[in-house]
Amino acid sequence: MTSGGLSIRVDSGAPVPPFEQIRAQLADLISVGRLREGDRLPPVRQLASDLGLANNTVVRAYRELESAGLVHSRRGSGTRVAAAAGAVDDNARAVLAERAREFATAALLLGTTDEDALAAVRHALATARTP
Repeated sequence: MTSGGLSIRVDSGAPVPPFEQIRAQLADLISVGRLREGDRLPPVRQLASDLGLANNTVVRAYRELESAGLVHSRRGSGTRVAAAAGAVDDNARAVLAERAREFATAALLLGTTDEDALAAVRHALATARTP
């Protein structure tokens, strides 16, 4: 599904709740710079309609993003990408993108689903943060 130029997909058969699928995809788009500071996210009603979901599902995803400091919402002006705290410089971003391409290629060769590959990355990040 494309909404406001963004490609967001929700797999109703996935074990991950729809709000979390939306949150994760938007967070990923923000982290790789596809969505930049000040960019406006699609209105809740539009995204919910495009995805065939209840408005509250999108509201929850947006709230989770706001709690994480990735977006800010203002009545009347919508939800926009927040300024990056400790933004990654362009060189680090390029190295990260290359490593991500390498991982994606390996995941595809293993025959994993996108969801399994993303879950593996999230697990690796979570365990890397734990001392």
